[in-house]
Amino acid sequence: MSTVESDKLIRNKLAAGRESPLKTYMSLTVGDVGKGRFVLYELLMMLIAPMPGGLGYLLRKKLYPRLFGGFGRGVIIGRNVTIRHPDKIFLADNVTIDDNVVIDGRGAGEDGLIVEEGVILNRNVMVLCKNGGIRFGERTTIGANSVVVSMGGVDIGPSVMLAGGCYLSAGAYQVDGDAESLMDNSAYSDGPIVLGEGAWLGTSAIVLDGARVGAGSVIGAGSVVVKDIPDNAIALGSPAKVHRERTAGVSVAETLKGA
Repeated sequence: MSTVESDKLIRNKLAAGRESPLKTYMSLTVGDVGKGRFVLYELLMMLIAPMPGGLGYLLRKKLYPRLFGGFGRGVIIGRNVTIRHPDKIFLADNVTIDDNVVIDGRGAGEDGLIVEEGVILNRNVMVLCKNGGIRFGERTTIGANSVVVSMGGVDIGPSVMLAGGCYLSAGAYQVDGDAESLMDNSAYSDGPIVLGEGAWLGTSAIVLDGARVGAGSVIGAGSVVVKDIPDNAIALGSPAKVHRERTAGVSVAETLKGA
C-alpha cells in the first residue's frame, strides 16, 4: 500500500489555488505550458471540439495533433471529447475516441497515458490519470459509460474487452485516520490494476486497486474483483471467485445458468 501525495488530489489543488483562478484552471487542464499553447488549447476546445459531422472530424484530425504528445494516423475523435494535459497523452494509429469521452493525463507522470493501435473508447468513457499512468493495449475496446481511474497505475493488455458501465477503481481514503472527515484523511493505493491479454469484463464489472485479471479470463456482469484472478478463468460474484476454467464449446451464458 502506498500513500498518495496530498497535492495530487484535485480538491487540495483547487483549495491551494483559489487566489489565482486562471493558474488553477491551467494546472488542471493543460499544465505548465506557454501562453500560445494554452490559447490554442482553448480555441480548439471551444470551437472545434463540439463541431458535428465530417467537417468537425476533419478539423480535429488536422489541428489536434499539435496538442498531443503523440498522434498517429487514422485517429478518429468524436464530438465534445474533453482532453486534459494532452501533452501526456499518446495516441497510436487507428485509435477511435467516441463522443463525450473524458481523457485526462494530468497525473500520468513519466509513464504517460498510452493508447495503442486500434483501441476504441466508446461513448461517455472516462479515463483519469490521478496518480500514475494508464496503458491501453492494441485492439482493446472500452464499453460505453465505463470509467478507468489510475491512482497507482493501470495496465490493460491487448485485445481486452470491457462491456458497458465497467469501473477500474482508483485508491481509497484511510478509514481509521485522525481526521473526522474521511476526505481529510490520507488517500492510498494498493498498487496497479492489470488486465491480461484477451480478458473480458462483463457489464458493470468492477476491478479494485492492486488486482490482476489473468490473460483470457472472463469476469461476470456485476462482479467485483478484489484479488488476482488466474489466466483463462471465469469468475463471478462480489467478491469475484473463480467458478471454472474456460472450456471450448461452453458459453458464458451456460456457465451463469449453472452458477
